[in-house]
Amino acid sequence: MLSSRERLTLALNHQQPDRVPVDLGGSVVTGMHVSSVYRLRQALELDAPGTPVKVIEPYQMLGEIKSDLLDALGADVVSLASPKTMFGFRNQGWKPWSLFDGTPVLVPEGFNTEPEPSGDVLMYPEGDRSAPPSGRMPKGGFYFDAVIRQPPLDEASLDPQDNLEEFGPIGDEELEHFRHEAERLATESDRAVLANFGGTSFGDIALVPAPWLKHPRGIRDVEEWYVSLARRQDYIYQIFERQCEIALPNLERLHAAVGDRVTAVMVTGTDFGMQSGPMLSPQTYRSLFKPFHKRVNDWIHQHTSWKTFIHSCGSVMALLTDFIEAGFDILNPVQCSAADMDPHLLKERFGDEVVFWGGGVSTQHTLPFGTPEEVHDEVCRRVRAFAPGGGFVFNTVHNVQPQVPAENLLAIYDGVRDCGRYPVGDVS
Repeated sequence: MLSSRERLTLALNHQQPDRVPVDLGGSVVTGMHVSSVYRLRQALELDAPGTPVKVIEPYQMLGEIKSDLLDALGADVVSLASPKTMFGFRNQGWKPWSLFDGTPVLVPEGFNTEPEPSGDVLMYPEGDRSAPPSGRMPKGGFYFDAVIRQPPLDEASLDPQDNLEEFGPIGDEELEHFRHEAERLATESDRAVLANFGGTSFGDIALVPAPWLKHPRGIRDVEEWYVSLARRQDYIYQIFERQCEIALPNLERLHAAVGDRVTAVMVTGTDFGMQSGPMLSPQTYRSLFKPFHKRVNDWIHQHTSWKTFIHSCGSVMALLTDFIEAGFDILNPVQCSAADMDPHLLKERFGDEVVFWGGGVSTQHTLPFGTPEEVHDEVCRRVRAFAPGGGFVFNTVHNVQPQVPAENLLAIYDGVRDCGRYPVGDVS
């Protein structure tokens, strides 16, 4: 029987393992909202009623995926991530909290906020309530929205260095964290390690407002950033160029620390697609993003055994050739409901060149609103489309959202078990 690490390695090399490898929680874009983790753990009887689940990423309110849940679902991937959250405080000092829907959770000590008179919950960079809030969860909501904290722009004084405040040489403490965690993850189980070191996601809109910085400078407004991709391309290019110059030496130090204990690395989470098509022209991608993606991917492929992972939501069929030419090995989340993202066409045109990591079931439609039978059937259809010949890692299309019925959550993994063994075929 193959180990999880062997299973994933075969799939990433476009070979058929014994079954389709499964990811749940290997990254911040392949996880599950904490309320759904709670519901799934209760349905599997892994916890006593009322046992809280840790919120390991408060920005998206992602729940901890513990090893017992990975075992129960046959998952093959674990996450190697920063010790800090998107709000800049560490995942430590756990304390009880409750979601608006009553789900009991544990949050880090930096999550030191209470509802405002309006009922909204504000979050603060580094947990410092003396700083302006950088996140807001509306009353009754499930996530935090970034609070834009950008003063009016003065075109004459714009300095690319202001948008580089968060980038710099990796510190010894953070490096030691990645070294220790990579060793622990590689020795405690046979699962493959997916790393997210940070620093290589050029223009990721989730990072532009910098909710971890107390007083961010530069262009930090989401709308203004997108405008800048057209109006201030020289400015953006200078940011990316310097970011890349910082990232490559950091990757060298990180590789020296973690070595081949990492199987794949998330290079970028920048979204390039909308429901209807790319949100920028192929030419803009080629001129602004592709040169830096290629430099990072080339370095990784020349110096490590890691596979490189790009996350981009939406319709990216028109950019896939460029992604592949830039050196990406893996595409996520494979949003099959978007225009031109038919799974059979994707597999036919690009299945020999890129690994599809995701696409397993729609988290926008089928999973929250379908029946368990519809979830199971969609999972099986997607597996049959993507799995033949290898090159497929099962995950839902982006993170599993809240308010998904427990029966539908269970149906995801029943479908993978029923349809995911090679040779992939009909349910027996």
